[in-house]
Parts: sequence; structure tokens; C-alpha cells
Amino acid sequence: MERAHTLLLNEEACSQLGEHQRAEFIFEWLNHLKKLLPATDRADIKQNQRRLSEQLSGVLVGSPGPPTRWLLAHCLALLYRLGDTVPSSLLVDRCNDIIRSKDDSPSGLPTRLAAVACLGALFEQLGRMLVGCFKETLANLLKAMKSAESQGRYEIMLSLEKILRGLGVSAVQCHRDVYKAARTCLTDRSMAVRCAAAKCLLELQREAAFLWTSELENVATLCFRAFEGSNYNVRVSVSKLLGTLLAAAVEPRQNTAAPRPSGRGRSSLEEVMDLLSGGFLRGGAGFLRASGDMLKGTSSVSKDVRIGVTQACVVLVSTLGGSWLEANLPAFLSLLMELASHSRATQTPGDAAVTRRCVSFILRSTLGSLLGEKAQTNAAKQLCLAVSAQKRAIALTDGNVETRVSSADVSASQHVLVCCLLELGALVRGLGSTAAPLLTDSSTALLDTVVSVLLHPVASARLAAAWCLRCVAMAMPSQGSLLLDRCAERLVALKSSPEAVAGYGAAVAALVASVQHCPLGIPHTKGMMVLSLAEDLLRSASQNSRISLQRTQAGWLLVSSLITLGPAVVEHHLSRLLLLWRCVFPASLREQEMELRRGDYFTWQVTLEGRAGALCAMKNLLLHCRELVTDDIISRLLTPLACAVALLTKLPALVRSYSSSVRSFSVVYRLRVYELLALLPPHNYQESFGLVMNQLVTDLSGQDNLNHPCSELTLLPPLCHHDDLLLVGAALHDTDHRYIEEQLHGSSVGGGSLDNDAFSLCERRDEAPAPLPPPVALTAAAVCLFGSLYPHIISAQRVKILEQFVETVNQLKGQRQQSVQTHVCAALCSLLKVLHLPGGIRGPLGPEEVRSPALSLLMGALESGSPLLRCLAAEGLARLVQVVGDPGFTVSVSLLCFDRMKTARDAASRSGYALALGALYRYTGGISSPQHLSTCLGVLFTLSQDSTSPEVQTWSLHSLSLVVDLSGGLYRAHAEPSFTLVLRLLLSAPPTHPEVHHSLGRCLHGLITCLGPDLQGEGAAVSALRSSCLVGCSVMQAGPDCLVQARSISCLQQLHMFSPPHVNLASLVPALCVMMSSWSSRSSQPRARVNAKFYGLFSVADVTIKEVGLEGALFTLLDRESDPGLRRDIQETLVHMMASSATSGKLGHWLKLCKDVLSATTDSLAPVEARQEDEEADPARDDDSSAFRARSESSGPFTALRWATRRFAMECVCRIIAQCETSDPAHFDMVLAQERRLHESTDFLVLHLGDLVRMAFMAATDHSDQLRLAGLQTLLVIIRRFSAIPEPEFPGHVILEQYQANVGAALRPAFTADASPDITAKACQVCSAWIASGVVSDLRDLRRVHQLLASSLAKVQAGRDTSSQLYNEATATMETLAVLKAWAEVCTVRCPESGGAGLLKLVQSDLSTLSRLWLAALQDYALLTLPQEYASQLPATGGSFYTAETLNQARAHYSSSWAPILHATSLWLHSTGFVMADDTPASLSRPATPTSMGHTGSVGGAKSPEDISSDRLHLILGISVEFLCSPHSEDQMENITSCLRALQALLDVSWPRAKIGNDQALSVELLSVLHRLMVTRESVPVQLAVLDLLRQIVTAAQEHVREKRHSAEVDDGAAEKETLPEFGEGRDTGGLIPGRSLVFGALELCLCVLVRKLPQLSPKLAGTSPTGPGGSVWSLTDSDCQLVSSAVFVLSELPSVCSPEGSVSILPTVLYLLLGVLRELVHLPTGGAGLSSVVQAVLQALKSVVTSPMSRQEKSRGAWNLLLRSALNTLLGLWDADGTVDRVSLLTALTVFLLSAGPDVCTVEPLHALCLQRFTASMDAKDPQVVSRCYQLLTSVFQAPPSVAVPYIQALGPPLVRFLQTVERSRPQSQEELTGVLEGVRALEAVVQAADETQRPQLVAVLLPLLISFLLDENALGSAPAVSRSLHEAALKDLMRLGPQHSAVFRSLIASSPHLKSRLEAAVKGNQESLNAKASSANAAARSAAKSSPSITLKTNFL
Repeated sequence: MERAHTLLLNEEACSQLGEHQRAEFIFEWLNHLKKLLPATDRADIKQNQRRLSEQLSGVLVGSPGPPTRWLLAHCLALLYRLGDTVPSSLLVDRCNDIIRSKDDSPSGLPTRLAAVACLGALFEQLGRMLVGCFKETLANLLKAMKSAESQGRYEIMLSLEKILRGLGVSAVQCHRDVYKAARTCLTDRSMAVRCAAAKCLLELQREAAFLWTSELENVATLCFRAFEGSNYNVRVSVSKLLGTLLAAAVEPRQNTAAPRPSGRGRSSLEEVMDLLSGGFLRGGAGFLRASGDMLKGTSSVSKDVRIGVTQACVVLVSTLGGSWLEANLPAFLSLLMELASHSRATQTPGDAAVTRRCVSFILRSTLGSLLGEKAQTNAAKQLCLAVSAQKRAIALTDGNVETRVSSADVSASQHVLVCCLLELGALVRGLGSTAAPLLTDSSTALLDTVVSVLLHPVASARLAAAWCLRCVAMAMPSQGSLLLDRCAERLVALKSSPEAVAGYGAAVAALVASVQHCPLGIPHTKGMMVLSLAEDLLRSASQNSRISLQRTQAGWLLVSSLITLGPAVVEHHLSRLLLLWRCVFPASLREQEMELRRGDYFTWQVTLEGRAGALCAMKNLLLHCRELVTDDIISRLLTPLACAVALLTKLPALVRSYSSSVRSFSVVYRLRVYELLALLPPHNYQESFGLVMNQLVTDLSGQDNLNHPCSELTLLPPLCHHDDLLLVGAALHDTDHRYIEEQLHGSSVGGGSLDNDAFSLCERRDEAPAPLPPPVALTAAAVCLFGSLYPHIISAQRVKILEQFVETVNQLKGQRQQSVQTHVCAALCSLLKVLHLPGGIRGPLGPEEVRSPALSLLMGALESGSPLLRCLAAEGLARLVQVVGDPGFTVSVSLLCFDRMKTARDAASRSGYALALGALYRYTGGISSPQHLSTCLGVLFTLSQDSTSPEVQTWSLHSLSLVVDLSGGLYRAHAEPSFTLVLRLLLSAPPTHPEVHHSLGRCLHGLITCLGPDLQGEGAAVSALRSSCLVGCSVMQAGPDCLVQARSISCLQQLHMFSPPHVNLASLVPALCVMMSSWSSRSSQPRARVNAKFYGLFSVADVTIKEVGLEGALFTLLDRESDPGLRRDIQETLVHMMASSATSGKLGHWLKLCKDVLSATTDSLAPVEARQEDEEADPARDDDSSAFRARSESSGPFTALRWATRRFAMECVCRIIAQCETSDPAHFDMVLAQERRLHESTDFLVLHLGDLVRMAFMAATDHSDQLRLAGLQTLLVIIRRFSAIPEPEFPGHVILEQYQANVGAALRPAFTADASPDITAKACQVCSAWIASGVVSDLRDLRRVHQLLASSLAKVQAGRDTSSQLYNEATATMETLAVLKAWAEVCTVRCPESGGAGLLKLVQSDLSTLSRLWLAALQDYALLTLPQEYASQLPATGGSFYTAETLNQARAHYSSSWAPILHATSLWLHSTGFVMADDTPASLSRPATPTSMGHTGSVGGAKSPEDISSDRLHLILGISVEFLCSPHSEDQMENITSCLRALQALLDVSWPRAKIGNDQALSVELLSVLHRLMVTRESVPVQLAVLDLLRQIVTAAQEHVREKRHSAEVDDGAAEKETLPEFGEGRDTGGLIPGRSLVFGALELCLCVLVRKLPQLSPKLAGTSPTGPGGSVWSLTDSDCQLVSSAVFVLSELPSVCSPEGSVSILPTVLYLLLGVLRELVHLPTGGAGLSSVVQAVLQALKSVVTSPMSRQEKSRGAWNLLLRSALNTLLGLWDADGTVDRVSLLTALTVFLLSAGPDVCTVEPLHALCLQRFTASMDAKDPQVVSRCYQLLTSVFQAPPSVAVPYIQALGPPLVRFLQTVERSRPQSQEELTGVLEGVRALEAVVQAADETQRPQLVAVLLPLLISFLLDENALGSAPAVSRSLHEAALKDLMRLGPQHSAVFRSLIASSPHLKSRLEAAVKGNQESLNAKASSANAAARSAAKSSPSITLKTNFL
């Protein structure tokens, strides 16, 4: 269709198709036409118009389905608008005729509906052109409506809406008629018609002003009636209508008709709110009916009216907008509060709960969503004033409530207070630390106002005030401790007032519980204070009966809240808690029996309250401190627990005795028992199983509980499958209105409310808790406990219980039956869920007899009238089959479902069984028989076509979608008929039942997934299926329901995943944007889905977004949204969009967007610190600082964004920087970026550095603490990434240098006295990074930042004043360590640069203080890392920087800071050389603990400096070794590096080296740690550092051995003796013990390195081929070369650490490894500098081994000689390989042996002969390099002592002379050959020098003629090649040098050989001439250069 370029329908192809395919074909054609018409030329349209019009008319009368008729109408209207408009009136007439016709056939209805739709579309598109036909058309439609069925009424309403939209003001004369028609439809029995009528009226009110003037009250009443019995969609539509009308009444639009004559056109806010209140209080009843109800006393307004009115109120305010709300807030609030306090709205507790919910919803949706931060602050002030007003009304004092206040006033005030306080808490929590000004504002006195409500006589107000205080503490953690002290103080002072005890007790508990959300915590002492308060309250409870109950509850509430502080706090108080629990329960069951005989109702009330509180505290212990609950603790709780359970059985008797006064307490008590037991492992209360089970059965099915209506909505959804809940209704969807919608499903006991359970204040949650009424909560707890307890009871009892359930259900009728059925089915499903949990019991259900009652219960529930119960039963049935796991049972259950479905006639049963079939598939893994699948599909296909019951259709299609999803490959055979069915239903199902379309969407989604990648195929069948998918998606996308649209996008996304070319994303993304904007006012579920789609699409394809500012829209949406899941989706979407485009050309756009978001703040006041720069005389400063002052006015496109959104923008900036790191290097290179910018239009991050710093500055100086942290983090990232980038215009400087003023200004606020510790800690990190980065080198410039660090150091020295502490002690630890770590980092980075001893001046002044603090911190860390068994050795008072109580929290802070501190301490010790300087400052008050570093010994008396140094050394070594033994993961790399560097610094100093050299065990331990590190870490720097340390340790051992030997020599006075005492390893025996021998450890380490880099060394691997991975020739990298060189060096040093015998035992290993390395290297292809450096290292090592003193020791000389000969033999054998060896290196090694090993080794035959042979072969080599190196080495051999040199001279002298004689004939052709000749001459000279004086003249006489033979005469010299000339010059030079030395020989030679003489003279003469020529040409060139060069050189490179 897409490829067909014609407008017309291909009738021939269409006629050949079957009926269903034809409908699909026509829909496709119309869709195509809709896109094609606007793009077609007008002339073409006119040419085809007649034919097209006929074809479209043919479709019109062909009974089109709903989607086709809307598309047809659109195309017809388009055709007439774009083509010739004249014939359109004929079409209108034709449509009118069709509507008038009385055709009642089945095909007549769709045609009539299509005609109605066409009229709407024609009028909408052509508007006033058709105004002539309007009256007739309208009359016709209104007449038709009287007799139309619901679809007709729905379509006519939609059509009227479009007609009104098209005609606008022209339709004014008929507005009243339309209004009348819409009035009747607004209360239609069909919900879809109501929605359509609401939309029609919404369109009407644009022009018809009477709707919101004279008729406003009538319309409002009408809307209230429309709400009655409505569904969610109706409430949304009608509330939108009502809200819009009321908004128009309050602020009339300018362009409307004149106001009503009877008065003014606008209503006041009061009038409008009165209307809404009337609806809320009286519903849609007329006056008479309402008064009659009042007289009868039955006036209760239905909940759906109240919820509708609530939504309308929100629409009203949203339509008027945020600025209107800001201006009218006081009036709006007071009117709302009147509603909340009205007696009719709060007649029963249930009504009151609904009303409070509604008012809270209005406040949250308006104040929370529409206002920016500044306006929210004002709103909070207004709420405070409202609370104050209520407070004054009932005159709260610190005493009791004054008597004149009536109870009605108190009751009214409580609801207002609850609503105000909960919203105030939510506002403050949202504002976070930006709400700080509210607390200091004396006009509102927020804290005083809220605290005063704690004395309110009604519990709900007190609890709301407590929650509000908790919100304040969560928003501003610094207030927590202060508020806690204040409330605790008042609690103690007013202990005799019941209200005060209850109120202040709740407040203290809420404040303590808020600590869960505040990482900074509260001081440990506060926990002790709270526990003491609790004990005091519980002790004194019995003293005064008037307040016993309150004291008991408050005491346990405090205990429960204390436990939420977590194990770190609770472990210190556990013994006291156990004592409290023991005291509240009887000591034994016997005592409990006696208790029952005494006491009255009041003592039982107090007792039950106390025990319930104690049980709740136990529950909290299990929830928050699970690790403390050991078997021992549980055993101590078992007695109280047994008593608690035993009391359950006695409660009915108590209730009978004391009637209702004890009933509510007994319910709460049972609830607490159940909650606790559900958390305990069942075997702990095994003996009580029977008791508990009986009580559970009674609670679930007993007669007593049937008086409490069952609340399905709280009980069932958690047990149902999440996907099935879509069938139940809107209340369970995540819509924006869920908060109030779920009230509809609540029981009449009332919704959740804080006063139902004060203990919910202790829960960990962000929103205000709304615990359910105790009876409802009890049922839920019983259901949960039943599930976990049932599998543990005996089988007989299991059967009995289920049979009892069945019997009870069968005996009851009506509502009571449904209640019990709900309870027992929930219990059964809870059990089945537990049995199949992954971590659950996974046991069998029980004996077979259990199956029958279980099946009976579930089958009964499947036929229930409650959709939720049916969902639960279907899920339960499937889980039952899964748990039983018997194929026979599975088949019998499915057959039972088929049978029941055939016989069932009611919709409920059929839908229940249909769902059960799908659920069975879900849990039995798709029943594998194809036959069963066919049967199942047959049933579901039939049911899904049952158009008489939309409910059955919906459920069966949902079930079908499950079968499709879960059948996998089996389903392929059924895919085509399923597609046909789904498409047929999509094209024909009426739009009035959107739920059918939801299920169809699920089916389509499942079918696409089922086909999967097959959709990419090319065959006709596949392309037909693919087009079916696209048609289905188009139908859903065009549908009116937003959830269906969302599903269509989901299907398209699936399709895109499997077959990308067939989905046009470019057209989908704009559609998504349109949908998002249209849904933003509806419900958050489709918004969430569309966001998830965006996320999916951007992760799938890089879409170019044509919708401008989509990113901005998402940021705005993020700011408005409160749902956490949706916020996460939006954030992920933005991150994905950023990832796909930030580095590919939209970098500037994203950075600007983030900057706009960041600067969109409502604060006209920038923080003071950012403005007041310290006025230093710095002229360059003003520009920088002025550019970065926070702007007072927001100039960007956003207004007033909140801190959370701005923080996310900061995180985005960090993400962009991280993303740029992995892309183009030009992002971090100014020169490259500027160059590339000239040639291409890309953007680079480095060019935006100014913006980045500005953003970080704005964030770091904000009011919000969270944003400040994000700003500092960004600044840190910027410093780390950009500090090294040079500034091209100022060489020697970096680009960040110009921003130093801004960095200083951004950091300063973080160091003020009131700054939060986490901000100061982060700022310290930034300071150290800035100083260490080297951006600023001038000390004066660094001084600013340095002063900030210095101030924090002063704070650390002073210590914290514990009385004024606001946070936990661990927070002080964190801050202190952050400061010390920052100083340490400055030291470690800057100090090495300035030379070891000359530490940086910045640090120098504070170094003595710092070093003391560092050592103290290290000692703390060392103590904290001790294993658990040494815990008793820890100091009782804590360490220098941590307290004993916060030890566990402090550990984390130490573990993140110790490494830089360790490194810095080592550097300090290195710089002092371990010499103690006694210059400790007197003012140092920290650390003043017993553990401070060794100034007073533990025994008493001062330690010596030696001992102190030793302690310090062992501290550093201990910490390092402990850490290096168990470094946990890769992210510890920095710490490993710090450790190794610290050790290197230590071992550079002689004193620690001597200590380590002296302590062999320590050295060996160090080596084993280093060995492990070498094996486990692949990092090159770490490995190099390890080898460097190894070298230092070996050096230390050498020094130690040398020292011992030297002292022994001196002692013996035997320096001249040949034998030395045997020091060193190996002693007399030469044995080395692994694990105790340093040499052995060093060998292991060296071997490890060598074998990893040169695996061929290992004998096991020796046979393998020398190739690397993938067969590539294996080679060494430069870093490998460094490692091998270091290892080889260490090897060569090892013999010197041994005794002579020891050296003999290691020598074979050392020589084997050295020669092995050499062997590998000479076989490698010649590499770069790295490889030659390794060869040099090996040769050097060989030399040092061969020349070792041990080789000359008497005891070891013989053995050494033998071993060295073997080594020499091995070396000589290396030549035997093929010719690719590196002979030069081998010759060099051979020469090392000859020169160093002495004649004993080398002159032995046959080694001597082989050596000569090698040299001879090298002299004859083809490679000139080998020849030249050979002669070079021979020179050194000839110069050796005669014993070595003579044999070589004799053997190799003659060939040498022969070689030189050949030169005259074949002169050298290359530089290499020339070098060889010259080296040969050197060698011959060496022979001359070595000869005796007597023999020397004869040898000179050989040498000189050879030299003369190299000379050229003057003719040959000019034309000779350069090499030849060089030889001539060198020979001449040598002759000039040697002639005078041996003048006699020279003269006689010249005299006797005339030809030599003449040759010499010619050469000298030629040489002279060439020198003259060279000199003259050089002068000429210099002169010409001087002429041509200009005197000024221009700079041409301006970059």
C-alpha cells in the first residue's frame, strides 16, 4: 500500500478478498489515503475527486467498523477540503438521509454510525462552508438520538463535539439545543456516552458562555449526578468539564459573549467553592430530595461523587494556573478547610477518612505540583497560619483543653489539622534543605506551631503533627537532634498530662524514626536518652490510672522507634530491651492463668496495650536488626512469646466479660502477635502451632468477624498476578488519582489513617503512612501467617481446616458468604504462594485429600461476582496445579474448567473460568500437548467473540494473550487464525468498551513476540502477517483510549525490535510527543508507558528529534512528576537521549539545556557567600567573579524548577563529561579542538569549559544541600579531567588557571560553621584535588583554597563540643578523616615534586600537627581492622577520632581514607629520616586518648625515641601487610598503589632498612605478600613497584650481611684473613628453608615475573613454540622489558646475601634463569630500545654474578668454578640453534665470561676451543654488524691479563691481519662495513699494545702498511664514495697518531718502501686541498644566508 502511488482503491484486488481481509484492505487503503491526500497536488485531487468520492461512499454504505468509519470520515472531509468543496453539501444530505432511514438490519447500524461520524468530520474540516445545512443536520441528529442505542448516542455526541468545533461561534443559535441533548446524555446509563457528552459540553463551553454563567449551578448539579455510579473514565471526563467551567466562571475568557444581564459575568472563588462543597456534602440530589434525606437521617453521599468533586477541584486550580493559586492561596485554603471541617463530611469515621483523603489529594495535586520552590515556601507559611488559627479556636495550652470548647469544634479542628499538617510535612520534605528559611521566620514560627498541636485532645491531629516534625527532620537533618531534645524535655515536664504524654511521645518516636532517612544520624547519647525516657514512662504507667494507657503506649512507641536506629545502636541496649520484654509478660504460663482471674476492664486495656506494644517492638527488632537476633536472643524471647500466644485463646473470654471496652484492644493484640509470628522461623514456636492455627481459622472464617466488611482491595492485589489486575479496574492502576480512587474499594470501616496505628510512625517510608483499621489489618496479617504456618502442621489437621473452610462458605449467604470466601481464598493463595517461593519452603501441599476442598474453594470463588476475587481464584487454581505437580490432576482441572464453561450462563463464571485457563498456562509452563492447546484456543476464540458480554470478551482475550505468551513455538501453527481474530475484533469492537481493546492490544503484543524474528521474512504469508501487525497498531493508535494507544506503541516497539525496516520511527516519535502532551493531565500509567517507550526507542535507534525542545519538555515533566517510578523512567529517557546525541553534534545544546535548568530557580537571593568575594588586591579577579555570580533573574526557558530536577541536571553534566572521555580525544585538547572547529561543524567539550565551571559554581553555592553536593562533585570531575590541558595562548599555563577565583568562591560556603559535614567532607576532597592538580603554581594564588583547608584543620584540632552535637559521632569521624585525607593527598602529590626533604611550604607549617593527627588516625584504623577475636583489646573509650559506640559506622570512613594518610605519613617519616623532632605544638588538643602514638607507654614512663620510631614503623608495615594480604577488588587499585609507595618511601631511609634487614621473618613475610600481589594484579605500575620494593628489601639484607661481616672482621682484627665468618643465608650447610628464607622468597618472586613474561623458561613449557596468542610472534612490551630487567637485577644480587655454601646452592638457579632469559632474548627479532635495555641488564647481571666475591671464597671457589664452566658451556651451546640468534649479545656474554671469570673457568678444554671457534666464526660472518662488534669485543679480550689474552692473540691475530689486508682490494661499501674495518684496526692496535717491548716493532711494521693501504691519492679522493673517504680520513688520522709514537719503525718503513711513501704524500696533499675547498664553500653559504634573511620574523601561527 505504501508503494502504491495512486489515490484510488484497487477494486479488482479488493473484490478477490474474503470479507475479513477486505475490511483490513480497506482500512489500509484509508490509512494510506489519509497520509497521501495532504501531500498530493490539488489538481490531481480534483481530477480523481468524483471517482474517489464514489469509492469512499461505497465504503460508507458497506457497514464499516468503528476505526474504519472514523478514518473514512476523516478522508472524506479531507477530500472535500483539499479538492472541490461544492459537492460537500450533497454528501451532508446523503448522510442525513442514511440517518433518517429506518433500516433495522444488522448492516444498517454501522452504516448509520458511519454517516454520523462523516457529518462530524465534514463540519469539523469545512466549518462555516456548511453553515447552511447546520440546522437541518442538528435537528436530524437530535431526533435520531431519541431512538438510538448506546453506540448511536456515543457517536452522535462525538459528532456534535466536532460540529461545534468546526462552526465555532456560527453555531450559537443552536447551543441551547445541544446543551439539552448533552444534559440527558451526561447521566446516561452507558459510561462511554457520559464521557462523550462531557467532551461535547467541554467543546460547547468555548462559545456558550451561559454554561458558566446562568446555567452554572444546573450544570454543576448535573455533573454531580453524572458522578453517581460512574467509572474512572467518566470521573476524569466530567471532572475536567466541571473544573473548566468553574475556572471560566472565576476568570472569564476575554473573547466570549457579553455577561449575563442579571449581574456580573464572573463568580467569586467563594461561590464556586460553595458549589463544589454542595456537591461534596449533598451529592447530585435536588433540594427537596436532600431535605427529605436529612429528615430521614439517611443522607450519605456516595464516594464516587466525592471523588469526582475532588478531581474537579484539582482541574479548577490547574486550569487557573500556578500564579493564580499563588495569589489566591489564603482564600483557597480557608475554603478547603471549611469543607474538611464540615460536620456532614465527617459523620462517620469512614466518611472522615474519605474527606481527609480528598482534601489532602487536592492540596498535594495543587500545592505540590503547580508551585515552584518559592511559592511552596509561601504555601507552607499559609498552612502554618491555618494551623495556628485552628489552635486558637480550641485554645491549646500546655495544660488540658479548656472546658468551654465543644466536642464538635475539637472534632472539626482535628480534620483540618490533619490535612494541613500532612501537606505541610510533604511540602517541607519536598523542599529539603531549601526550607531552612521557614524555620527561622518568626512570623510563622513553624516549629512552635506544629509542636503546639502535639497537645491536641484528638489522637489523629497529634500524630499528624508528629509526622510533620519527622518530615522537618528528614528535610533538614541538622534539626533532628534539636527537635528531639525539645520534645523530650516537654515530655518530661508534662508527664502528668495524657495528651502531652501521647503527643510528645509520638513526636519523639517519629523524630527517632526519621534517622533511617538521614545518613548523618543523631548522637549516640540520644538513643540512651530515648530508652531511659521509655523505661521511665513504662515504670510510672501504673502510678496514675488517668494516664496509664498513654504512658504505656508512648513507652513502647519510643522503644520501637529506638530499634529503627539499627544494629549499631541497638546492640548496646539489647540487654535492657530484653529485660523490658521479660517484665511485660508473665514469667510463666501458670502465672498467666492466675492473671486471668483478677483485674477489671481498665487493667486489661492497659495490659493488652502494653503487650501489643512490646510485640511491635519485637517485630521491629526482627525487621531492623536481624543480625542481632541470634539463637540465644530468640531463646530468651521464647517464654514471653509462649505467653503471648497462650493469651490468644483467652481473649474471647475477656471480650465476653468486659464486652466492647476490651474488644478493640484485643484486635490490636492479635494483630501484633500475627505480625511477629510471620517474621519468626516457625520451628521457634512449634508447640503453639495448634493454638495459633485455631485462632487463625476463627479470625478468617469465624462469625464474629463477619460484622467487619471485608476490604478486598487491601487483601487481594498482593496475592494476584500483577498482569491480571488490569482486568479489575482503574483503582489498581498507577494513575495519578489512585490515592483517592482506592477509597471507593475500601470497606466502610474507613480508609487508612494515622490514628489507626501510631506505631506506623516508625516505618521506613517517604509518604505519610496510612495504616488500615485494625480489623482489616488483622485479616491481612492472618492471611499472611496462615500461608507460612500451614505447611508445618500435621496432615490430618490440614485436611480438616480446608474442609471446615468449605463448610463455612457453603452455610452462609450473600455479603457474609463473600466476605468469608474472600478471606479463606486469600489464605489459601497465600499458602500456595509460600509453597512455591524461590526461597520458600517448596514443600508438598499435603495428602491427596487436601486437593478436593482446595479445588472446591477456588472453583466457588471463580464464579464470584467480585472481579478481584475471580482474579485471585484463577491465580490460586494455577498455583495449586503447579504445587501438586501431577499431570493427571492438571488435565482433570483443565477439563473441569471446560465443562463448567459449557454449562455456565452468567458472565462472571465464564470470565472466571476463561482466566483460569490462561493462568494454568502461566504456571504449568504451557501444557505441552498440542491437542490440549487446540481445545483451549477453541473455547477462548468462541468466548472472545461473544459481543453480548464485553466482560467475557475482555477476560477471554486476556487469557488468550497469556496462552500466546506462554506457548512459545507451539503457537506458530495458530498464529494466523489468531491474527485474523484479533484484527476482526479490533476493526469491529465498539469503542464504548475500551477494556476489550486493552485485551486485544495484549493479544497483538503476544502474537508479535511469538513470531519474533520470523517477521523479517520475505514470503507472502510473512508480509501479510506483518501488514496485519501494522494495521492492528494503527487501529489502536487511532483509538480514543490512552491505555490502548500506549499498548499500540508497545506493539510497534516490539515490531521494531524484530523487524526494524518495517517500522517508521521518524513518524512515531512526534506521535509520542503529541500523546504525552495530551495525557499529561490524565493518568500516570500511560505516561509511564510512553516514557518507557521513549527510553526503548532511544536505546534502539538514534532518532533525530524534529519536535523542538522534547528534552526540555521532559525536564519540565520530571519537575512536575512525583511518582518515583515515572521519574526514574523520565530520567532514563533523558540519559538515553543524551547518550545518543551528546557527543554527536548536540553537545552545546545539551550543556545549554542543563545550564538553563540549573539557573531556573525562583530565588531572587543568591547565597551570600557567592556574592561577597573577599576583597583582595587582585585586578584580574573582578571579571571572573562577576561572570559567575548567581543570577537573580531566571533568563532561560524554564521557570522555578525544584532542586531535585536541578540536581539531576548536574548529574547529566557529569555523565556528558564521562561520555566525552570515551569518544573523541579533541574533547580534552584545546589546540586540537580549535583546529578541528575551523574545518568541521562539530563541538568539543573543552570549548565549553567556562559553562561547566559556571554550572558547578551555581550548584555548589545553592541553598539545597543535595544540589551543593552535586555541584562539588561536578567541580571535582572538572578539576580531574581538565587540570592537565595546556592553554595554547600562554605556554606553560593550563586552561583551568583562569577559573581559580570561581573555584575558591564555590568552595568557601562549604567551610562555614553551619555547613553540613558531608558537604565539608566533599569540599575537602575538591580542595585537595585543586591544590594537587598543579593548575596553580604560585603559592600566593593557592593561599585562598589553602586557608579553607587550614580552617578545617583547626576545627579538627579543636574537636567537637559534644553537648552541641547535631549529628552522629561517626559524622565527626567522617569530617575529620576527610580533612586529614585532603591534607595527605596534597602532601603526597606535591611533596615528591619539590624534592624529598623540602616539603611544600604550604604544608610545612602544619606538618608537625598533621603528622601527629595522621599517626593517630592510622592507629585507629589499625585497631579497627583487628579480627573479631581481639575486640576485647580495643580501648573502652574509643579511639582518637571515633567513639566506642559508633565503632561500626566509623569503620567505613576509615577504610575510605587510610591509604593517602599512610602514604603521607611515610613521606613525612622519610623527610625526617625517622629522627624525632620535639616541636609538638602545645595547643594540640586532639588526639588526647590513651591510644595516642607512643608518648606514654602503657606501663608508665616515657618511651625512648628508638621505641617510638619502631612503633611507627611497625604500624605502617602492619597496616600495609594486612591490607595487601586481602585487597578485595579492582577498585582498591589506588589503595594498593598508596601502600606500595608508602613502603618504598620507608625503605629509602637507612634506619627502617636496617630494621627490616635485621628481621628476617618480617622481610620474608613482606616478600610473600608482594609475591601474592604480583600474581593477582595485572597492573604494570603495581608490578614495577613490587619489584622496586623487592630490590629495596634485598638491598636491606645485603647491607645487614655486610655490616655483620664488617663488624666480625674488626672484632677478629683479621681483615687480612682469607676466611670470613659465615654470615648470610645458608650458613654452613647451604640449605634454604622455603617460607623462612628471604633468598628463596626473592627467587620465587623473580621466577614468577620471568616465567609470566618469558614462559619458555619453564621446563614444562620449553617445548612449545615461541608464538603468542593467535599464532602471532610473541614479543615483549616496554613495560614487560622493565619488569624483566628489574627481576634480573635482583637475581644477580642474591648471591651476595648468602654465605659461601648458600651461594653455591642458589647459583645454579640464578645462572639457569639468567642464561634462560638471554636465550629467549637472542631468539627474539631485534626490538626497540626496551629489548636492548633488557639484554644490557642481563649482561650486567651476568657480570655481577661472575665477579661475585663468593667465587673467590676458599670454601666455595671450586664449586663456583664448576658451575660457571657449566654455564659457559650452556652459553656456547646457544649458537647451535638456527641462524636467527642475536650473535652480538651472545658474543658480549661470552666476553663477560672471558674477562670476569678468570682462566680457571675459560681456559679449560674443550671450552677454550669452542670459545675460539665462536670468535672465528663471527669474524667470518656475513653481517658487518656482527663483525664490527666481534672486533670491538676482541679488543677488550686482547687488553685482558696475559693469562686470558695470549691464547686469543695467538689464535686470532693472523685471521685479523688477513682481514685487514683484504680491505685494500675490496673497500667497504657501507657504514657498517667501515665500522668493522675500523674496529679491526683498534683490535690490531690492542695486539701491538699487548706484545712485549721486544716484539712490538715487528707488529707495528705489520700495522702501518695496512693503514697506508687504506689511503687514496688526490685524484681518487674527489670521486670516491663517502664511506671510502671516511676510511681514508680515519687511516690518515691513525697514521698521524701512531707515526710519532713509533717513529723509528715508521722511518725505516718509509725509507724501505718508496711506493708507500709516495702513496702517503699523495694522500696528505689531497686531504689538504679538500679541506681548503670545504672552508671556502662554507663562507659563501654563510654570506648568502645573511643577505636573504629578514631582520624581523613574523608570527604566522596564531592558534
